[in-house]
Amino acid sequence: MDCDVDAINLVVPTSDLHIFDKLKITKDELIEMSNSAVDYCKDHGLTVELSAEDASRSSIDFLRKVFLNAIDQGADRVCVCDTVGILTPDTSFELFNNLRDINAPISCHCHNDFGLAVANTLSAIKAGACEFHSTVNGIGERAGNTSFEECVVAIDRLLPDFSTDINIHEIYNISKLVARLTGVYIQPNKAIVGENAFAHESGIHSDGIIKNSATYEPMTPELVGRTRSFIVGKHMGTHGLDSRLKELGLDVDKVQLQQICDNIKELADKGKTVTDVDLQAIADNVLDINHEDRIKLEDVTIVSGNRVMPTASVKLNVDGEEILNAGVGIGPVDAAINAIKSLEIFDDIDFIEYHVDAITGGTDALIDVIIKLQKGDRILSARGTEPDIIDASVKAYISGVNRLLQE
Repeated sequence: MDCDVDAINLVVPTSDLHIFDKLKITKDELIEMSNSAVDYCKDHGLTVELSAEDASRSSIDFLRKVFLNAIDQGADRVCVCDTVGILTPDTSFELFNNLRDINAPISCHCHNDFGLAVANTLSAIKAGACEFHSTVNGIGERAGNTSFEECVVAIDRLLPDFSTDINIHEIYNISKLVARLTGVYIQPNKAIVGENAFAHESGIHSDGIIKNSATYEPMTPELVGRTRSFIVGKHMGTHGLDSRLKELGLDVDKVQLQQICDNIKELADKGKTVTDVDLQAIADNVLDINHEDRIKLEDVTIVSGNRVMPTASVKLNVDGEEILNAGVGIGPVDAAINAIKSLEIFDDIDFIEYHVDAITGGTDALIDVIIKLQKGDRILSARGTEPDIIDASVKAYISGVNRLLQE
């Protein structure tokens, strides 16, 4: 073929709805078109998979007829598509089990309209499907498709008779890469790769995890390239809090630990997200520790508009020395951060996450910015709250960097 491919997926609608209302042809005409397409592709040396669109709403007898005709014409494998996601695990198993005798590899293609794509795929595999279609992070039409990472890990951990030979240790890195490149972000509570998948806040859960991680985790986070974290919040117990404080390099006694815990719950009860910088500030106050910030912002000036490249100039005091610097970016916040982080002191600090919320309504809303920074193996969150999004972002960034530099 001119486009230099070696395989093709041919999509053929098989439900009455699609044949009569969409294509407006007869079933015999559909089979003729399907056979002709398979013939053409095989004549050009291609591996052919024939996918039955809307198979889950098709007559099983007609579906079988389409598949057998395609196989007779040389199709290498066939695929059952749950195009609108109406299968359940039970009906998925029944459908694929009824096609088990077809003499060709069968794959499944599930949609997630009712949140059952992964469950339906696992049922299809148990009923005889030897391949499945999936997408990283489950991205796809409407509610998405079978989530690659969820399905692969579920097969590895829950279906001992099956294997994908996929290196699941790299799954989290792939997920983050796809999210970054597509701009489709991962929901925090998403299984396997979500921010909260291995995060624990409840005091009972945290205590159990510290004693034996199997108490509240079905697998270790390291298995999929993750690390465990303890969320600082109003449901946190002293065991989880003590573990988090030790990660920040702080040792406290029982009285101090309880006081820090009480202060955190008081802050969280006001609806605040407690960041690592908040936690460290609370701990410093209880422990009567005074940290001198190495970096102080003296001034930030932004030039931005629809006809100019956003540009920022900053005046910083770094270890007592006044430094002037400038930077550009795709927006004023990006320009301001670039002006700061281009300095040598920021070289080994990575900016890994940025989140912004308007706390109050209106154009004069109070802006709450929460960021995550990384220095080596240490990851830290910080907050900036100001009426201006640039000031809030810069404040959060410098606050986080100052904490990371306190070693």
